[in-house]
Amino acid sequence: MRVVAKIGTASITDDSGQISGPAIAKLADEVAALRADGHEVIVVSSGAVATGIAALGMPARPTDMRTLQAVSAVGQARLVERYRIEFERHGITCAQLLVDPFDFVERSQYLHLRSTIERLLELGVVPIVNENDAIANDELRYGDNDRIAALLANSAGADVLVLLTDMDGVYTADPRTTPDAELIPLVRSDDPLLAITAGSGGSGRGSGGMASKLTAARMASWSGVRSVIGRAARPGILAGAVSDDLVGTTFEPHARALSARRLWIAFAAEVHGKVVVDEGARRALVQGRKSLLPAGVMRTEGGFGVGDVVDIVTSDGRTFARGRASVHAHQLVAAIGRRTADLPDDVNDEVVHRDDLVVFDDV
Repeated sequence: MRVVAKIGTASITDDSGQISGPAIAKLADEVAALRADGHEVIVVSSGAVATGIAALGMPARPTDMRTLQAVSAVGQARLVERYRIEFERHGITCAQLLVDPFDFVERSQYLHLRSTIERLLELGVVPIVNENDAIANDELRYGDNDRIAALLANSAGADVLVLLTDMDGVYTADPRTTPDAELIPLVRSDDPLLAITAGSGGSGRGSGGMASKLTAARMASWSGVRSVIGRAARPGILAGAVSDDLVGTTFEPHARALSARRLWIAFAAEVHGKVVVDEGARRALVQGRKSLLPAGVMRTEGGFGVGDVVDIVTSDGRTFARGRASVHAHQLVAAIGRRTADLPDDVNDEVVHRDDLVVFDDV
C-alpha cells in the first residue's frame, strides 16, 4: 500500500517548540516497519515555524508574515536534519520536498510534483513534505499541511491518509471541556462529513486544529482514499491504520473521486468573493454541467480577479458551488445579465468555466 502520514506540530515539538527527538524517532521506527512490510510511505511534517521560533529564542509566535517566513526557513533546516538522523538508524534515506497549493492546481507543476514523488519512491527514499512557508505569499494564512496532505494523497494515488495529532480521533464534543464526549470510530462514506463539528484551535504552536483535519478527511474521502485521524503517540498507529484497525477515527472513501484540481478549488483555496446567480443559472450548473455565463448572474460581492476562487450562491444566500473566476469582478459587474452576443470584446463570455467548477450539491 501507499501511505501518506501527516504529523502535526504539537506531536513533534515540546511546549517550548523544541523538536522532540523521541517523537520523530517513533515516527521513523513505524515508517521503517511499514517499509519492511513492503509499503511505500510519504511523510508530511509540520513544525518548521515552531522549531524556528525556539531556535531564535523568540518568546511567542510572530504575527507578521515576513517574520513567520524567516523563522520557518530556520526551523525547516533543523527539522529535516532530525528526520535524516532518525531515518539513517534504519538505513533509510529521506528527502526534503517543499510544496504549495498551486503545485496541485497548475497542470505542469502537478505533473512535475507527481513525477518527482514517484521517482523518490522508486529509489527507496522517504519524502519529507512540508508547505513552502518560507517563500509563500499567503499559504500561512490558510494552509495547515492537513489539506496539503490530502491533496498529496490524491496526486500520489495513496491508499490511506493518516493524520497524526495529539488526540485519539474525532469526538462527539471537545473531550477537554466535555467529560462524557465519545470517540467516533468510523465515519461512513455516505455520512455528511461536514456535519461533524470541531474547533479550529490547536495547540497554539501550529496553524491547524481538528477542523482542518476534518476538511482533509473529507478531501481524502472524495479522492477515493481512506483516512484515519489518530494520536501520534499511540504505539503502532501507522500499522493499525494500514491494517484498517479502528485506531482512531476512520473515514471511508467515497465511490466518486474528484481530481486534485477540483479538490483544491472546493476545500483548500482561499475564497475571494461571491457570485449570486438566478435559478436558471443554478439549474444549468447543477443539472447541465454548464459553465457559468454572465446572463445568469444577479450580483457580485468582493474584489476578485481572474483565477481567484469564488463561491457561487443562490438568491437566498445558499452556497451551492465554488469555482475559479475567468473574469475580474469589475468586468463582471458591467456584464451582469447580458447575453454572450452583447458582451464587450474585452470581457470573457464565461464567468467560471465548467472545468474549474465544483458543485457542492454533488459533493
